[in-house]
Formats: sequence, C-alpha cells, structure tokens
Amino acid sequence: MRRTATGMLVLMAAIFIFSARYLEVHPAWGYVHAFAEAAMVGGLADWFAVTALFRRPLGLPIPHTAIIPENKDRIADTMAGFLRDNFLTPQVVARRMAAMNLAGAVGSYLADPKARNDGRVRAGAGELAVEVLESLDPDRLGTQVRSGLAAQIEKLEIAPLLGGMLEAMIADGRHKLVIDKIIRWAGLVLEDNEGMVRDMVHKRANAVLRFTGLDERLANSVIDGLYKLLAEVLVDPEHPLRDKIEEGLEELAKGLREDPEMQERVERMKVELLNNPAIADWWQGVWERIRARLIKSIRESGGTGSGYMGETLAELGSALRDDLRLQQQVNRFARRTAVGIATRYGDQIVQLVSETVRRWDATTLTGRVEGAVGRDLQFIRINGTLVGGLVGVTLHGLMAIFA
Repeated sequence: MRRTATGMLVLMAAIFIFSARYLEVHPAWGYVHAFAEAAMVGGLADWFAVTALFRRPLGLPIPHTAIIPENKDRIADTMAGFLRDNFLTPQVVARRMAAMNLAGAVGSYLADPKARNDGRVRAGAGELAVEVLESLDPDRLGTQVRSGLAAQIEKLEIAPLLGGMLEAMIADGRHKLVIDKIIRWAGLVLEDNEGMVRDMVHKRANAVLRFTGLDERLANSVIDGLYKLLAEVLVDPEHPLRDKIEEGLEELAKGLREDPEMQERVERMKVELLNNPAIADWWQGVWERIRARLIKSIRESGGTGSGYMGETLAELGSALRDDLRLQQQVNRFARRTAVGIATRYGDQIVQLVSETVRRWDATTLTGRVEGAVGRDLQFIRINGTLVGGLVGVTLHGLMAIFA
C-alpha cells in the first residue's frame, strides 16, 4: 500500500509534466493539468502528515513531527493517569465492590455439600480454630464463653496478627497464587472496560490523531499492550511487575504490624463486626454446640474435625447466605479493606505502569503502532491525492466559468 500511494503520487507528477505541453491544444488538457497539480499537493501534504506522526520527514528537524516517539513519555503518563482515575480510585473500587455480594458467595460455597466434604477447607479451618481456642484463658470459657470470647477478640490486636500471617504467606511463597488471581482479575476488569479505554484515548488524542483516524488504532494498541503486559506478568515468574506487587504486599504486612493509623482502621472494623447483632445471634446458637467438642474433635481427626467441622462451616455458610444484615456487614468490611488498599498503594501501581511504558523502546513502539494501523495510513495518502485532484478540477472549472 505504501508503494501504491507513492506510485500514484509519481503518476500525478508525470501527468502534470506531460499535460503542461498540451495546454494550448485543447481546453480539456487544462482540467487534466489542474487535477494532476492539485493531486500532487494533496498527496504530498498527506504524506507529510502521515510521516510526521511516526518520524521526521526526510530526517529534517521540523517542529511538531515524530509525534508518537517524541511524546512516548506523555503517552505513558496519560495511560498511568487513566488507570489512576478510572480503576484505582477509592470511588471506583467502592463502586465495584458495592456491586459484589462477597459474603453471599462465600456463604453459598460453604453451605454447598461439596465444600462441606472438602478436606482442605476443613483442615485449614480446624488449624485456625485450634490456635484461637488454645490462646484463650480456659477459666473464662465455662458458662460465660460467649461474652468471654468476644472480650478476648476485642482485646486481640487483629492487624499485627494479619500482618504476621501475610508475612508468613510471602515467606512460604503462597502469595504467588494470590498474585495470579489478581492478574486474571485485572484482565477481566480491562475486558469489561474496553469501551471506557477507547473513549479516554479518543478524548485525549490531539487533532491530528483524530483527523487521521489514528486515535482508534492507538486505542487498540493501548488495549493490546495492556493485555500483553498482563499476559507477560502471568507467565513470567520473574517479571518486574510481580516484584512490585510483592513489594506492595510486604509493605501492607509491615503496615499492619507497625502503622498505627492502619491498625486503628482494622480495629474499628473489627469492633463494628463484633457489635453486629446478627453475629451475636448466630454465635450464641452455634457456640453452645461446638465449644465442648471442637478442640477434641479436631485433634482426634488430625486437624479435619471429622464431619463436625464441615457441619459448622455449613452453618456459617447458611448464615452468610441467608442473613442479609450479616451479608451487609461482611461486604462493608471487604469493601473498606479494598478501598484502603487502593488508597494506600494505588499510586505505586500507577507509577509502575508509567515506568514500564517509559522503558519501552521508541522505535519499537512506533513500528508496532504503524504496523497496527497499516493499510489505513496509506489510504489516507491515496484519498488525499484523489481529493486534492478533484478540488483542483473544481477550482479550474470555476475559474474558467467566471474568468
């Protein structure tokens, strides 16, 4: 297509030279000459416009040329700003979480007979239950177990415990599965918001990009680049983005253990959860049946608690699934947690995206964008040649009529 567009320009130049010799022979040659002359001007102008998007025409340092290579860093900042404004703001995260019924989903899973019989679920819950129950004062269990347990939980600083658990998870490498889930979730979010990405690129593109229709191709390139980045991170265990995410998790764990402000927020959420009447009603019915047998049952069954732990989890699942007030409380807790993470670490994620795009080679980026747009760029040159020729013929005809 590039050779076709260039060949058409050369043809117009040949017709222009040839027709100039026969202007006096017949008036029709004037129209041919005007068409060829204007077509050359239109073709050259559009050649310059298309070339100026990706490189300097003829290598000359003409201002406002090589637009994409010269603005690579600005494109990176625009992409980062788009992610910050449309994906990682507390308002967006809160709106997304508000549309999710996390507690209901967990409750439905736990209430499912398949989950009840899943040994891994029962074993994990059993180990956690043993650790919690063994940390309580035995003298306070007795007849006051419900109030005593609530008092112990209120005294227990949850944030440092969660921070320690997160650090242990990172040390054992178990966080990698969580990172994979996050990456896949990010891909689904991008897929659901492709239209928003395209609108943002269209609105922020300059007049030249919109005039040539390159903004749509650029939007496709941006989306494809993001998908490629997520795919690379997913398959490459040594990708720099994974390192950044791990750094964020390490900082989160450190904040849970050392940041008073974060600890205060976690404690406040814990108190709100404990004070929920639905929690108290559910706990009063369940605890009286499990307190005497729970530890013994778990230890005798090697951590799985025989079938009793499955029954308990099923009751918890039923409560989460059927109790709307409990669902609202748990979902509010999850939403606040997600919003806090976005508020605290959103800028770091955005900075990582910006730095990654900035490290891209300008020549490679330009070649990929130009290759993606492909034939349409040359059709711009062809159309410019033809439209220019038609304008030339029209002007020549008007001059012949009114001269």
